[in-house]
Amino acid sequence: MFSGRRIAVVVPAFNEANKIARTVRSVPGFVDHVIVVDDTSTDGTARIARRSQRRGLEVLSHEKNRGVGAAIATGYARARSLGADVAAVMAGDSQMDPADLAGLVSAVVSGRADYAKGNRFAWPGVCRVMPLPRLVGNFVLSHLTRLASGYTHVFDSQCGYTAANRRALDAILAGPVFPRYGYPNDLLIRLAAVGARAVDVPVRPVYGPSWRSGIRISRMLGPLGLLLLRAFCLRVGRGLARRLWRSEPLAELPPT
Repeated sequence: MFSGRRIAVVVPAFNEANKIARTVRSVPGFVDHVIVVDDTSTDGTARIARRSQRRGLEVLSHEKNRGVGAAIATGYARARSLGADVAAVMAGDSQMDPADLAGLVSAVVSGRADYAKGNRFAWPGVCRVMPLPRLVGNFVLSHLTRLASGYTHVFDSQCGYTAANRRALDAILAGPVFPRYGYPNDLLIRLAAVGARAVDVPVRPVYGPSWRSGIRISRMLGPLGLLLLRAFCLRVGRGLARRLWRSEPLAELPPT
């Protein structure tokens, strides 16, 4: 419990056998449910996660690989069915500092936000820690996502360290989530569309000496680009429709 609220942490994992146990152990004690979603790993990730003996631990497994966004959606659905007031996400590769979880959860529990998202760019010294290709890519995608979603105050769109309340979960789970690495952008776009309150929370970027990105830029650019373009066009269209509606004069009443 955190301030009397039930907290769940979703841990999407794919081939993280050497890190998943450490990740599960690192989840703070105030978390009531730890939901590991194994996305059809081939290295025994699910088996090792089940050995962790952590209170409130569940391990769910996809029958086929569906992508990190789909794994998070599975975890969110389970968290909602368990009655969690807040569902956070911590990746299975230990690249999220457990000390930052309280700040994310607090932003939601306090009523300040429906969705709190980590912002690594707000952390001092991020340029010395984050690999240059990731730094540049995140910077560009963050600006494009701000344009597409209308969340002009939100940055570091690709950071998956988040916390969401029930209202946000309902909006996210209203339709299929972008299955792979474009999911953070998809979530921000659909949350903005329903007027959910989103805030940034500074989080520490974590990259170990053996860090290697699993993102294939060539695969994600096309689908993600279409997602952002479609969202931008829809947002502009909604804005124009509202302006036209407000400026349309009322029809004159017929003479009596």
